[in-house]
Amino acid sequence: MSSTSNVVVITGASSGFGALTARALADAGHTVYAGMRNTAGRNAPQVQAAADYAREHDVDLSSIELDVNAQDSVDAAVAQVEAESGRIDVLIHNAGYMATGPAEAFTPEQLADLHDVNVLSTQRVNRAALPGVRRRGRGLVLRVSSSSVKGGTPPYLAPYFAAKAAMDSLAVSYAAELARWGIETTIVVPGSFTSGTNHFAHSGRPADTSVEAEYATKYPGLMDQVAEKLAALGPRERERVHGLRRDRAHRRPA
Repeated sequence: MSSTSNVVVITGASSGFGALTARALADAGHTVYAGMRNTAGRNAPQVQAAADYAREHDVDLSSIELDVNAQDSVDAAVAQVEAESGRIDVLIHNAGYMATGPAEAFTPEQLADLHDVNVLSTQRVNRAALPGVRRRGRGLVLRVSSSSVKGGTPPYLAPYFAAKAAMDSLAVSYAAELARWGIETTIVVPGSFTSGTNHFAHSGRPADTSVEAEYATKYPGLMDQVAEKLAALGPRERERVHGLRRDRAHRRPA
């Protein structure tokens, strides 16, 4: 991809990685569309925050109604971007949804819903946006994945990890099929970040609460332990812990 200004569309950009990425790319001089649903309702404050940021920093950042679970919404968003900016150079699949709990306690329908948000949503957006990108003969499709798909997965996150693994598999196949159109594919693996995102706070829970309760007898407080350990892997937490250790070392008597 060229280092010149690009037109970027990001899904799931109301908060977390999406909102942070939208601002960072706008700061870098790109035209950024932060896709999110319910722009006139629940996410109206996020729309205002993005508008305020664009005005205060003099950058080209705007919110756009984009519900990745609805093809009509996706089609309308892509059409709006192409009408306003003439093209899409970079497509970032960031929208996702996490669920926490023992795998057995989730119904098949719940797993299907997770795949709808994390996997099928990318197909909706691709089918709307890629025709225009292919006609231009250049572009970048970027997918935000999870380190879990490469191993080292903690328990109680299986449905989310399975969906992310499916998204990665789809991305790898897409990469080969888009290459001759001049379109690059990148899979970004952020690692462990629990601050600045709402993954755990907004995560879904199993529908079968009786099975969930049975597992709690063997794994009491497991999710709190997982969240704590994941937080300790994050850059800010590591920095804080290392700072405390250095401080304690300095205070030791000679």
